[in-house]
Amino acid sequence: MTIDKFLALSQTAAELGLVNALTVLSLFLSYSMLNVCDLSTDGCYTLGAAAGALVAIAGHPWLSLPAAMAVGVISGFVTATLQTRMGVQSLLAGIVVNTGLYSVNMALTGNRATLNMNKTATVFSMAKELLRGTPLAGQSALLVMLIVVALVAAFLCAFLKTKLGLAIRATGNNADMVRSSSINPTFTTTVGLCVSNAFTALSGALMAQQQKNFEINMGSGMVTVALASLLIGGVFFARHKPVPLRALGAVLGAVLFRIVYALALRFNMPAFMLKLVSSVIVVLAISGPYLRKRIPLAIRRWRASREGGRA
Repeated sequence: MTIDKFLALSQTAAELGLVNALTVLSLFLSYSMLNVCDLSTDGCYTLGAAAGALVAIAGHPWLSLPAAMAVGVISGFVTATLQTRMGVQSLLAGIVVNTGLYSVNMALTGNRATLNMNKTATVFSMAKELLRGTPLAGQSALLVMLIVVALVAAFLCAFLKTKLGLAIRATGNNADMVRSSSINPTFTTTVGLCVSNAFTALSGALMAQQQKNFEINMGSGMVTVALASLLIGGVFFARHKPVPLRALGAVLGAVLFRIVYALALRFNMPAFMLKLVSSVIVVLAISGPYLRKRIPLAIRRWRASREGGRA
């Protein structure tokens, strides 16, 4: 592989990684801060892509972003309502919402599984036109995503330092303590999931516009990819680090995960194997700390047994 091809591959992976970084930041809020494993991510990602694609096709590419976030808020509210007001466990609530969103997405697109956006103006095409003739013309997509991710990460870090954000973090640590402090955990959970799902839907809308195509199954496996990226980011900045550094780690994890994907494709790995790669990365990231402690102990026991056998 030549240097030019490697740089082009890295740029493409970075662009896709930054798009998915918004979903990773979403899980950073719901999973790491709120301690809720939201399995509606796949459906919400597709919901945002569908809403964003429809608004962009109607001629409003910039309006498509807040529109996608709005439907994401609705999805998060439904998930939170099932958990907090209807007694449905968080995992089951996410599965139920994710299943129902498939039908919602199909209804939203008029029972069409795909939407072609080749002739549609998008935020990326508008940025490319704006930067035409400048040295940054070839980096327009990367620049757009850097700006969006930076804004979302800055908002998230600032939000988590507010009184409401601190209450959300406290709810994730100990809901009973929050309740005894006259803070309603139902409210904090609902707000946290609404904000989280807004980021997920925004990620889906930007992915549809970047690829100039919407596909009903484009969100399949996104929760696994985002979780793997979040755990990879945790390797760089551990749990005890400040929130801004942990958010930065989540973004870096998303980019690195996409680079691994790109390299796997360059080594002629079949596309259908990539989801298995995602699953393996998740398992290694979760079990890594445990294995680091257990493997040396197992080696010492093995050596002790060999020495005892010789004696």
